[in-house]
Amino acid sequence: MKRIAVMTSGGDCPGMNAAIRAVVRTGLEYGIEVFGIRQGYAGLLNSDFHKLTSFEVSGILQRGGTILQTARTEAFKTPVGQKKGLRHLNELGIEGMIVIGGDGSLRGALALHQLGFPVVGVPASIDNDLDGTNMSIGVDTALNTILDSLDRIRDTASSHTRAFIIEVMGRNCGYLAIMAAILGGAEVVSTPERELSMEDIALALADAYVRGKSHAIAVIAEGVSYEAIDLVTYLKNKHEVGFDIRLTLLGHIQRGGGPTAFDRLLATRMGVRALEVLRDGQSGVMVNLEGRETGTIPIEKAIAKTREINPSYFDLARILAR
Repeated sequence: MKRIAVMTSGGDCPGMNAAIRAVVRTGLEYGIEVFGIRQGYAGLLNSDFHKLTSFEVSGILQRGGTILQTARTEAFKTPVGQKKGLRHLNELGIEGMIVIGGDGSLRGALALHQLGFPVVGVPASIDNDLDGTNMSIGVDTALNTILDSLDRIRDTASSHTRAFIIEVMGRNCGYLAIMAAILGGAEVVSTPERELSMEDIALALADAYVRGKSHAIAVIAEGVSYEAIDLVTYLKNKHEVGFDIRLTLLGHIQRGGGPTAFDRLLATRMGVRALEVLRDGQSGVMVNLEGRETGTIPIEKAIAKTREINPSYFDLARILAR
């Protein structure tokens, strides 16, 4: 194998650049040319390839986002789009590809693999929703960003005897919400896996007020069935909880910023492993973290279902909220 491609696809996250850097420099070690594909699968369909050298990945280890940029496209989900992308890879003499991204990105990688093209995936999703890996790139940084914000919000909440509703990312998986609740000392947490009704949240906040707390924090995953703004309206207008209610939507601030030490190391290890297994002839697999070691699992297994949260975390959050 003399020439491969690498892309970042789907939602960006801290650590993607570290993974790109690892792929490129490991490729150089083995005498393999690495071409970056800009804008994910949209760039593949537009044949937007760019040769990456050691110089071009210098200084990106600590940067958030992705130097290759990313985009979403419906065109690649069709057989026609997939064959067009494969044609562009073949025209440039690309012999294999590494896809860094989440569920949708890996589905695209699997489609290419099923067409006979060698592809290896690297999990990068702040939701930590990919099955078969203990951690995906970007999760640790996003969680630390949430905790920093939560700590700051608590300061002002205590000063004004307020309850804050804090919405965090997590469309299908509430990992960020439950971990932020435990590590940030929240009184309430609601996730897609264990959704609390608005009435239950109101009762929990009212209980915290009666018990004499100077503040209360409710962490809500974006994937629950109700909107955070509707919850605030309900608490303000339909239920007396005692606290003055405020809402904070952390939004895309959770995706940004330089990666933590953990994410830099994880992304680097996964990038190196991805190139090595691709070079060794594996395809249709995703690099994973099992315990402290990196390995691989079939992409089909990684995307078959959303990663489950350890049930004990919910018990822990409830106990510590007292």
